[in-house]
Amino acid sequence: MKYGFEQFAKYIEGKSVALIGAGVSNMAAVELLSSLGARITVRDKKEDAKKEAELSEKGIKTVFGENYLENLTEDVLLKSPGIRPDVPEIAAAEARGSVLTSEMEIFLSLCPCKVYAITGSDGKTTTTTLVSEILKKERELTGKGGKVYLGGNIGTPLLPFIREMTADDAAVVELSSFQLFAMSAKVDTAIVTNVTPNHLNWHIDMQEYIDSKAKIFEHQTAESRLVLNAENEVTRGFAAGREAEVTMFSSAGKPEGARSIFLEGEEIFYNECGKLSRVLCRDDIKLPGMHNVENYMAAIAALWGEVSEEAILGVARNFGGVAHRIELVRTAGGVKYYNSSIDTSPTRTEAALRSFKEKLIVMVGGYDKNIPLEPLVPLLHKHAKFVSATGATGEKIVALLLDSGYPCDKIVYTRDFEGAFREAVKAAGEGDTVILSPASASFDAFKNFEERGNRFKELVNAL
Repeated sequence: MKYGFEQFAKYIEGKSVALIGAGVSNMAAVELLSSLGARITVRDKKEDAKKEAELSEKGIKTVFGENYLENLTEDVLLKSPGIRPDVPEIAAAEARGSVLTSEMEIFLSLCPCKVYAITGSDGKTTTTTLVSEILKKERELTGKGGKVYLGGNIGTPLLPFIREMTADDAAVVELSSFQLFAMSAKVDTAIVTNVTPNHLNWHIDMQEYIDSKAKIFEHQTAESRLVLNAENEVTRGFAAGREAEVTMFSSAGKPEGARSIFLEGEEIFYNECGKLSRVLCRDDIKLPGMHNVENYMAAIAALWGEVSEEAILGVARNFGGVAHRIELVRTAGGVKYYNSSIDTSPTRTEAALRSFKEKLIVMVGGYDKNIPLEPLVPLLHKHAKFVSATGATGEKIVALLLDSGYPCDKIVYTRDFEGAFREAVKAAGEGDTVILSPASASFDAFKNFEERGNRFKELVNAL
């Protein structure tokens, strides 16, 4: 449900608010909520004396440490995405009447402009960025429209900007399954890139993960637009019974349905109730790989009829990609080094490795999300000439490869990340390509995939 800002301001004034988790999204809400007269308590399991002192200076109460959820009696609870809502203390507080919400849900409820929301197991960061870039290009070409805001799971909380936003603006948000899990806000246009096993260390099972992704379109209406991947079994099934206008995208030919965008040969076409329009050629897309063709199709489907083909083509020919996604760091000693730290699942790694014609030296492994690693075996047999593994999942990947007959002299396991990097460098010769494509999360050694990717880039640039 949408609320006016003044209505929200009156509601929150004088309310006690618990920010559960002192991460980026919640900390972004502190200043706004304080300015509206809310009585805030920041709660976090991790001790952080510096952050406690900073909050105390602002008059914000803190409860840090193991008992951070004791006496959870605040009127409103803003939960960080990574914390489950069924934690006993949170569930009990909600049962007593506390309102459970999040920074993103409040933003979506208050946002005065059109919202484009993107989720999926793979490709959501690039697709989100493409939607944003095409909207920006259209405004640049026409001089019409307001500002384009890009944020959400992509790294920038948007709630602090809510006061300055207008109906002419556009909000493009990436949403994770954690953010969507307990969300009930409506979005105007939604994209689900695909759904494959992921985050099964957090979700109870695969069905819960699927149900969480489906929340992105749960409250859409006939005026909404929903873009789905026709080649993914789960997302294809999402189309049934939807009230929103559904557009399917496919890299394997024209899908069924009134609206679709698809690749035929080397050209992308848009089908609108039987009327075909040529959009662009695959060669127009600067980003390598079929997965990026699919990302473009999803973004175009979300914007069809709202932007010009000139804007689409302008971005396709010039956009070089997002950081940490098949990002060329440098060439050193005749060896190319690519940072694809965002590859936190086997399907992401598959997309990255298939983007290259040559066999690669691949760094894999990291934090264990309890997702199947078996799909990596045939992938690495086909695309890797050497595998340097690390982290909790690295041992599992090495065991699977050895059991499958992968040459033992072409695999190495090193517990620490720097050691795995050194082994990859040692295995590389002139003309080779080294890629960090972990197929795993980063939390065993790094704060997030960005920190891991930045460390890789530091190591490469130090060569």
